[in-house]
Amino acid sequence: MTQTPQASHAGPRPPEGDWLGTPYLSFQRQGPIAVCTIDRPEARNAMTPAMYFGIRYAVGHVNQDPDLAGLLITGTGDVFAPGGDMTGGGGADDWITFGAALGMDITPFDALRTSGKPIVAAVNGLCQGGGMQIALCSDLSVVSERATFRVPELFRGYADTYYSHMLARLIGPVRTRDLMFTGRVLSAQEALDWGLVTRVVPHDDLLEVARDLLAQSCRTAPRARNVIKSSIDNYLGLYDRIGMTSSLMDAEAREGVRAFKERRSPNWVHPELRTEGRL
Repeated sequence: MTQTPQASHAGPRPPEGDWLGTPYLSFQRQGPIAVCTIDRPEARNAMTPAMYFGIRYAVGHVNQDPDLAGLLITGTGDVFAPGGDMTGGGGADDWITFGAALGMDITPFDALRTSGKPIVAAVNGLCQGGGMQIALCSDLSVVSERATFRVPELFRGYADTYYSHMLARLIGPVRTRDLMFTGRVLSAQEALDWGLVTRVVPHDDLLEVARDLLAQSCRTAPRARNVIKSSIDNYLGLYDRIGMTSSLMDAEAREGVRAFKERRSPNWVHPELRTEGRL
């Protein structure tokens, strides 16, 4: 039986049933597998705090439901997720409200890393910021040949220590500096070659391969699998949450979002190095 979110809900309310608390996420049951789809095409799947929390809730929901064996996360169209919505609906300081929310345990990253049931990210397209972190924190990431990856946080004015810590563990400090200091775009094949994703597949095969890999993972012994998962999580270790939370509230973050909204280089960029449009 397939269930879709109760889109008729009006106003903020706690999640109930398979409703994830926002119309921009759907939760579907496909036999023993749950599929959470990021679906906000009008904003290119930019993530609101409610969307981040909804994914976190979906992880817990699957873990508590004996009828579900694992979770698949994907996006719509040509975008998986670009990270947090920096455009807001009002003034330039909207990002500060969002930044404060990020320090309130609404993000799903740790929940993904510690989930007792397997999680597979099916990355269908553009993947950056918090969206790329979702893919990295999932157990497996199956990636469309069309997907691209980017870590643009330093161009937005804040220090994402989750990225600097995890990337250094996964790909080493040299490539971490390359990604974070240049904001370069990685192709799907480069991400695979660097060890950032599990495998790259033809776009039309993405969901089928992702479901197959999730099913295979769900067949492994749960307690033994989680011992291995715990060992890997210990290797990845903790990040500087205090420093990151402080950075999210800093003046550079305010200027970063102003520059993003105004489609210009931030004022910390030397005048001779500024470019047209957003960095």
